[in-house]
Amino acid sequence: MSTAVTPEPTKHELHVVKHAVCTFCGCVCDDIELHANEERIVETKRACILGESWFKHHTAERLYPDALIDGKEATYDEAVEVAADILYQAHMPLVYGLSNTTCEAQRQAVWLAELVGGVIDSHTSL
Repeated sequence: MSTAVTPEPTKHELHVVKHAVCTFCGCVCDDIELHANEERIVETKRACILGESWFKHHTAERLYPDALIDGKEATYDEAVEVAADILYQAHMPLVYGLSNTTCEAQRQAVWLAELVGGVIDSHTSL
């Protein structure tokens, strides 16, 4: 009687990111180490409880294409063109949020709002 040998499940190696930056609360901690499998971050080192929760509850899976126009998949260039047209035609567009973005991204958002005659508001106005 022969016995079938079942191969051991292969362990997926974790991808390690050192010096990750957390923008969740605004402290912008930049010494965080992240360990991720193909779908999500499974371990954090040196992150506070807020940062750890933020990192671990965001998946790396791709639920949507890079760009959508009217709910249909589009190329990045097509989406930029449509977004530029919307901003050009808008009367006082609102740039809102930005609480979880870097200073550099906020600077670009302010520049864009000024360029198109828009206004800026943050989530703190609620």
